[in-house]
Amino acid sequence: MEIGTMLPTLELGPDPAPLRAYAQGVEAAGYGHILASDHVLGVDPDRDWDGPYDNDDLFHEPLTTLSHLAAVTDSLSFGTAILVLPQRQTALVAKQAAQVDRFCGGGFRLGVAVGWNPLEYVALGQEFEDRGPRMTEQLDVLERLWTEAAVEFEGRFHDLPGVGVNPRPAGSVPLWLGGTADPVKRRIAEKGDGWIPQFDPAEDPDGAETELADLYGYVEEAGREPEEVGLQGRMGVEPGEPDEWVRQAAAWQDLGADFLAVTTQGQGLDGVDQHRDLLEAVAETLAGVGLLEPAQP
Repeated sequence: MEIGTMLPTLELGPDPAPLRAYAQGVEAAGYGHILASDHVLGVDPDRDWDGPYDNDDLFHEPLTTLSHLAAVTDSLSFGTAILVLPQRQTALVAKQAAQVDRFCGGGFRLGVAVGWNPLEYVALGQEFEDRGPRMTEQLDVLERLWTEAAVEFEGRFHDLPGVGVNPRPAGSVPLWLGGTADPVKRRIAEKGDGWIPQFDPAEDPDGAETELADLYGYVEEAGREPEEVGLQGRMGVEPGEPDEWVRQAAAWQDLGADFLAVTTQGQGLDGVDQHRDLLEAVAETLAGVGLLEPAQP
């Protein structure tokens, strides 16, 4: 199980220097990847808005940010968890993702989901109600744009008259899907390379096993093997709780996760140094029990 981190986008500020310091600290501590989350727009809370984020919350654009971080690190891989795919232009995502993949030496995974914010969809010119079927079609279009020089495609949402992106990725960018709803599992079974679920196996191991068994049932129905679908876990870490860090990480390992991202966001930390200090403590603890390879001097 490779252990990485979630970029604490809300808490590093708008400038690039703390982002660079964070990524370099993550790499030095021995983590293997960084995942970034996504919101293009935030809603003014004066509109009687009750969503979990608004326009005061700082979200770095994930694909451009990860391109920057790839240039200032050597061994990290990168991914999104998640990018709201149906509110974005598919060909542009294909182009940007291919570029990120090139910049990090083929180590990019595109994690996508349908999102939850209808006003963000309106502002980006897409229909919120169509987001599920649009994303299903987008997965096919992305795969073809990454692997074919010129694509002829006509569907419900896309019309590609013999066009292609250049540069393409070295191979095909792995597509990981977030969410736990039944349609998400069916999409993963048919088209996905991995799953980014929303559960905590340390708190509810039986529930996590059931969710995973449901997914694997759909995978087998689709004529694929469960081993073809990866599993990305996420865990929040509170300062000063090393036993809890180990318990959570071990639960994901026992479940069979391929990747686990540690998040320090939401712990009242002040500045990049405190985020790095906590990540270093977590890395040392997990390395001590064999869950993380110690960083090389």
